[in-house]
Amino acid sequence: MNFDVRDLIENLHDGIYFVDLERKIFRWNKAAETISGYPESRVLGSRCADDLLMHVDSDGNKLCLGMCPLAQTMNDGKTREAEVYLHHRDGHRVPVWIRTTPLRDEQGQIMGAAELFSDLSQKEATTLRLKELEQLTLLDSLTQMANRRYLESEIKSRLSESIRCGLRFGVLFFDIDHFKQFNDSFGHEAGDRALQTIARTLTSTARSYDLFGRWGGEEFVGVIRNVDRKGLLAIGERCRKLIEHTQVDLGSSRQKVTISIGASVAEPGDDIHALIKRADQLMYQSKAGGRNRITLG
Repeated sequence: MNFDVRDLIENLHDGIYFVDLERKIFRWNKAAETISGYPESRVLGSRCADDLLMHVDSDGNKLCLGMCPLAQTMNDGKTREAEVYLHHRDGHRVPVWIRTTPLRDEQGQIMGAAELFSDLSQKEATTLRLKELEQLTLLDSLTQMANRRYLESEIKSRLSESIRCGLRFGVLFFDIDHFKQFNDSFGHEAGDRALQTIARTLTSTARSYDLFGRWGGEEFVGVIRNVDRKGLLAIGERCRKLIEHTQVDLGSSRQKVTISIGASVAEPGDDIHALIKRADQLMYQSKAGGRNRITLG
């Protein structure tokens, strides 16, 4: 049976790229472009750390600074797997499952490596949810997230569920740091891009049963199901670090933004106003404490 391995690579549903010993990319398939947003013409001859994918782990550690699975595979010849977050061309973070393997020449010497990566952002489920929300006028038009009306409905449902079934949930209240200064410096269009970039990072990295939406202005809310205080803190901290390592594409430049977060688990006797007020006050404690942090109450 004869077949062209190049056709196989191009028709994979997963992204794949190949690097040489200097970690310069010399092959990039169509799925890699779809998942990352970077066309082949942009990446060939570049290193993945050259302001491109910039992988970070769930703790926000930059993997290109000594912990790169691709580099480790080329060093010891062992295959590796990991869940990481790549930097999309539009600026947001995308969760991917990566697998690295060494490339060897005819003598068995390592001449580079390949990385296969799968999109974990559940795009199909997210697309269906967005269509449903749009039909019900529950979608924020700028960010394509759930709007405040839907968030309030979701929180009320979770409070009722908590009373009936004893299932715990929590709220994350986000506010973009120095957003007025960002708008004044770069313009309102840039401010809109910042909102959209943060929205994409939150929705693409969320668990399928959690809900993130825009509360209003530069404020976002996450409704996190089946979680205790420790779990809520971990999810909020992951969101904070991922956004800290996100860049807003302004055309001629890229700018970083950070968020301050208030985190609160719903308590017996809470109504929506008490829960949101508590999370909002905790967010302001994060602001007062230096910003780009999370406060749990």
